Amino acid sequence: MKEFKFLLIAFIAFSVNGFSQIPTDYLSKEFHKERRDILRSKMPANSVTVVFANPVRNRANDVDYIFHQDPNFYYLTGYREPNAVLVLFSENQTNEKGDSYNEILYVQKRDKRAEQWNGKRLGTEGATSELGFKTAMNAEGFLKSNIDFKAFDKVFIEKFNDDYRNLGDAADIFDLVKGFKTNAGYDPSIYLSGVKEYVYNNIANAPIESSANVIQTITRIEGDYEEIKDDKLIKEYKSATTGDLKKEIKQKITLALKPKTNIDITFLAANLATMREVKTAEELKLLTKAVRISAVGQIEVMKAMKPHMSESELQGIHEFVYKKYGAEYEGYPSIVGAGNNGCILHYIENNQTKVGNDMVLMDLGAEYRGFTADVTRTIPASGKFTTAQKEIYDLVYEAQEAGIALYTIGTSMKAPNLAAIKIINEGLFKLGIIKSADEVHPYFPHGTSHHIGLDVHDPGNYGNFEENMVVTMEPGIYIPDGSNCDKKYWGIGIRIEDDILVTKNGPVNLSGEAPRTTIEIEKMMAKKSVLEDFVLPNLDK
Repeated sequence: MKEFKFLLIAFIAFSVNGFSQIPTDYLSKEFHKERRDILRSKMPANSVTVVFANPVRNRANDVDYIFHQDPNFYYLTGYREPNAVLVLFSENQTNEKGDSYNEILYVQKRDKRAEQWNGKRLGTEGATSELGFKTAMNAEGFLKSNIDFKAFDKVFIEKFNDDYRNLGDAADIFDLVKGFKTNAGYDPSIYLSGVKEYVYNNIANAPIESSANVIQTITRIEGDYEEIKDDKLIKEYKSATTGDLKKEIKQKITLALKPKTNIDITFLAANLATMREVKTAEELKLLTKAVRISAVGQIEVMKAMKPHMSESELQGIHEFVYKKYGAEYEGYPSIVGAGNNGCILHYIENNQTKVGNDMVLMDLGAEYRGFTADVTRTIPASGKFTTAQKEIYDLVYEAQEAGIALYTIGTSMKAPNLAAIKIINEGLFKLGIIKSADEVHPYFPHGTSHHIGLDVHDPGNYGNFEENMVVTMEPGIYIPDGSNCDKKYWGIGIRIEDDILVTKNGPVNLSGEAPRTTIEIEKMMAKKSVLEDFVLPNLDK
């Protein structure tokens, strides 16, 4: 009997601590509070910041996509549910009871029926106990609040994309945004598009004597953008015949760059980009795990790869490894392209039924606790590189090695890309694929370096490398069928991508576990896979 009681207690303990466990290694509430405090310190007096959660997005009929929080909202709050608003004040405010506060998190309210269908909600109590907010209210409270946004000198928001539906809930994101726009007097027509702002800035900042150069720039752009070609002020600037006329138009354009509103759509994006490009120790721990999970996925696929496999099967092996490690999602749609498919930069169909003896480009990244890796390997499905495949691969590897060496504090973030371009151009010339090292060609059409973090393309200013940045290094060569070169190179698309941590002691390759050289790859592919004995029944017989 005693033994039975012991087993029962052990089973209950396992049930509670095993089956019911949820991850506990998310970013801490102290991290998010520190981020809010830093952002608040950058806000000028008498200003307020308003950040909205992501909407729920519809997949088909009554099925929605898995909800994914807006990275900036998560960065500042840690809240992982929709229908929420964060309000930060530059100075302390006082409520009707005389209590002081400088931030409010509005969250979706607890609802037994909604939670029965879609899972438990944090609610206001959870927002205070688990996320550390002193002031948390239900989202309906935002619609009824007495915050006078027009009374602030500056109201900082992110630009609205308006890509969400009205779900009919009392306080979904559609209603929260609509309510804010009404209360704050938001008028989208006064804001310039990105390309128009670029042209206006060129005109405003250039001296009158340089107007010919500015007009030359405008002429290049307006062929692709009707809004530039048809813009009244730009037309007047181009046709102005005297310096005085051009000066008068410049003044009008300068005024247009400063719309008469207290709502600012640039401050928040710029400052959060600066904050997010350098990672804290807490962020690096999670991001490193995401990267290592992705590297292990590449290793397991190298061992499992066989010519009869499909692209989607290879994708499944990667993503199984991610789930095995507890990664919630993929950081972006997985890319597995065999042969000519590998020459399509963002190929996500992954529907070729056999990879054959082609090179297979695999660009995938696990998302772990919100942080996304970005790791690419390109390997021969046969397990052995042909001479042509090895020639192209070694050239990409050489370019990547040269670039990684430049991931040092203070170095321009443009330097690795320029180094890779030089090596690849010279190499393609030696192989006879291009006619000169200076030839403009389509075989290396992208840059090499971008930040990773809560986004696979994390925001940043792209100035110089700083300590604790994590930036990809991803040169590539893509020679699609029908290219103007020797046919032996046709259908070879190769990209090698690693996630590099910038440190005081030089670059650290966080994804270095996954083999990169041709010799290392062939050795790994010769190893036995644990999946070789995993055989499913044939459903076509």
